[in-house]
Amino acid sequence: MNRRPGRRQILGGIAAAAATVTVLPGGGRAFAQEAPAPGGGLTDRLRTLEGAHSARLGVFAQNIATGRTVAYRAHELFPLCSTFKTIAVAAVLRDLDRDGTYLARRLQYTAKDVTDSGYAPITGLPANLEAGMTVEELCAAALQYSDNTAANLLLRELGGPESITRFCRSIGDRVTRLDRWEPALNSAEPGRPTDTTSPHALGLTYARLTLGPTLGARDRQQLTKWLLGNTTGANRLRAGLPSTWTVAEKTGTGNYGTTNDAGVTWPRSRGPIAVTVLSTKHAADAPADEPLIAEAARLVATALA
Repeated sequence: MNRRPGRRQILGGIAAAAATVTVLPGGGRAFAQEAPAPGGGLTDRLRTLEGAHSARLGVFAQNIATGRTVAYRAHELFPLCSTFKTIAVAAVLRDLDRDGTYLARRLQYTAKDVTDSGYAPITGLPANLEAGMTVEELCAAALQYSDNTAANLLLRELGGPESITRFCRSIGDRVTRLDRWEPALNSAEPGRPTDTTSPHALGLTYARLTLGPTLGARDRQQLTKWLLGNTTGANRLRAGLPSTWTVAEKTGTGNYGTTNDAGVTWPRSRGPIAVTVLSTKHAADAPADEPLIAEAARLVATALA
């Protein structure tokens, strides 16, 4: 009987996957060199998909072991939106939880923090607002429910949005940047350089965080466990990838129809594939387009399976 790999199996395989990392000049890290994926018509199919949805679509996917790659507008800038939350949590794990006790620290916050953030499904609960939440609980809320207040509180602990940019630079990501707090960072105006990333940069950063040596083994496993339990991505990468593939991912949504999903997937009985699909549209009030992300993921799976 075919079975999806369990979480323990996935988490146990992270250390082995880290062996594929190569060191770049200047101390940055990258995964296996890009190699073309099979199927010369894939670019045409992605372009057709993009046109059918009246969107700008960016895709980067790489088989970490072999380097086989799918790339479409992979070096263009797209709004980062809530995909930054994975990086923020990784920065907390690496830079603040050095002695293993920081996650237990309880933070107090106000009703204004909740209302100002624009979205607070966990931090806005009366019991949490009254008692405060631990850093660990805030990390889980930010990643698994995309709670904006939780993310802002973590940014406050880290020193503000610029801390995300500094963290990215420290791990070799020269593109991804965060400039504003939630919810302003989701304005996503076309051509705006702030709060942006590229599919290539974000895809490799997610791979570094979940598979590489950027984080210690315990922190890497904890981050991956949170991403495996994300509740916001059922209709995006998870909907397009085969049901037997295990997926650890984080979504992002903003104005101009911005619809993102980034993560790592483990095909059954094979090594991991980093997958990032970012998209945006021309109208400020365009709704999120989850079927676009799901269909792009399906094309990626077909090419790299």
